[in-house]
Amino acid sequence: MAALKTFSRDEVAKNGSSEDSTWFIIDSKVFDVSDFVDAHPGGEYVLKQVAGTDATEAFYNLHKQEVLQKYSSLCIGTIEGEKPQVIEHKPGDLSVVPYGEPTWLTPQFKSPYYKESHRKLQKALRVFVDTEVYPVAQKCEEEGKHIPQDLIDKMSKKGILHMRLGPGKHMHGVSLMDGAMEGDEFDYFHDMIVGQEMVRANARGFQDGNMAGMTISLSAVLQFANDESWKAKIANEVFSGEKKICLAITEAFAGSDVAGIRTTATKTPDGKHYIVNGTKKWITNGVFCDYFVVGVRTDKGLSVLLIERQEGVETSAIKTSYSAAAGTTFITFDNVKVPVENLLGKENKGIYVILANFNHERWMMCCAVIRQSRSVTEECLKWSNQRLVFGKKLIEQPVIRQKLAKMISHCEANQAWLENITYQMTQMPYSQQSQHLAGPIGLLKMFATRSAHEIADEAVQIFGGRALTRTGMGRTIEMFHRTYKFDAILGGAEEVLGDLGVRQALKNMPKSML
Repeated sequence: MAALKTFSRDEVAKNGSSEDSTWFIIDSKVFDVSDFVDAHPGGEYVLKQVAGTDATEAFYNLHKQEVLQKYSSLCIGTIEGEKPQVIEHKPGDLSVVPYGEPTWLTPQFKSPYYKESHRKLQKALRVFVDTEVYPVAQKCEEEGKHIPQDLIDKMSKKGILHMRLGPGKHMHGVSLMDGAMEGDEFDYFHDMIVGQEMVRANARGFQDGNMAGMTISLSAVLQFANDESWKAKIANEVFSGEKKICLAITEAFAGSDVAGIRTTATKTPDGKHYIVNGTKKWITNGVFCDYFVVGVRTDKGLSVLLIERQEGVETSAIKTSYSAAAGTTFITFDNVKVPVENLLGKENKGIYVILANFNHERWMMCCAVIRQSRSVTEECLKWSNQRLVFGKKLIEQPVIRQKLAKMISHCEANQAWLENITYQMTQMPYSQQSQHLAGPIGLLKMFATRSAHEIADEAVQIFGGRALTRTGMGRTIEMFHRTYKFDAILGGAEEVLGDLGVRQALKNMPKSML
């Protein structure tokens, strides 16, 4: 690659303001936008205002660094004797913004929880998300399109689909991220890293559309399918990306109240099939799925069936506050014939199947919302340091520093609690996790989503009108403010989980204290 030319500031001034050329300086780099003037989204006048001058202050008062990198082809040289001061982000880079990363990823801090395999996995995933997931996520989010098959195929090849389900037998013998580590080593801290890196695509609808339905449904098949060969068939189809699967529990009458399910499954006289009738609502990924793990009411209780897309299964998209990329769905089952072999677990004991993955699902949601809160806080730190208001940077205003202090405190407290719970998960079999960690996970999810509420509110105040705009500087803030509330509802409402946490604590209250 040829070295960039060098120019004096006088040369830029002479070339910048002529009729035929428009040059200016940003961070000691010289940009020739003569052929870009008419295409500039902000109009020709904005560029003509800074022609021939050092536009660094004006540019960073309106834009992110990534905008400059996007139009790097317009850079024709640098100012002689000067070096750019702004750090350019490259795929895989860690943030250098204070509190932009959890402390275990910063050189000055140590952690007892992470080994070399965790760091290798994080680095490989960061590059993959930056180069493969982010651009696709942003496009799908904007256009409301579902995840493309080629990205699913890439994630399958890298072992990401396997990793999304957490540790388990399904990980054995799987090479992850082109050999960064082996699946046999995969623990809950690796699982946390996957969850926190994947949400950095900053597209909340796409985040759920990115096979989230699989993460909360395939686990039921792996744990409770009654036929090993059938289980292997389903797992291979889904892990390869050939087929899609989702969890269909929620109904208009039954959200957090799982016992209120009204969809029915009645056995045929010969006992070989169930006939399923009913509806499901707000089902993530259901629009494009081939399999549905469905909660139904049988003769004496709740049961769970795996239903394949077929005649009598109709799906339609539901419009929500976030992007259609999530594939949120209303499902109708009209006299759907399902083989009895598709029963997961035992008949009338489906509540155990439904509850089995709740802890992991809620824990995954904690990983995601805590990382998204940090991304928003990082954006606010960067913006406060570059935005000029009333002749001063925002960061020089005490009221802004107080807002940032609150946001940082919430992020660090939640990450510390998350890592503590994650460590306990590595020390307990799943049966003990259900006994001892359901309450703490519920309380963490409640607090993390309350923190998100506070962080979203402060971020909007810091960004002002830009926080209401889906493009430009404030798009990350706008997306978070519009969608953070989902995590306070999905997987169990805040109030339900807070109550669960307290009730579990009371079970262990010594009688001498009563």
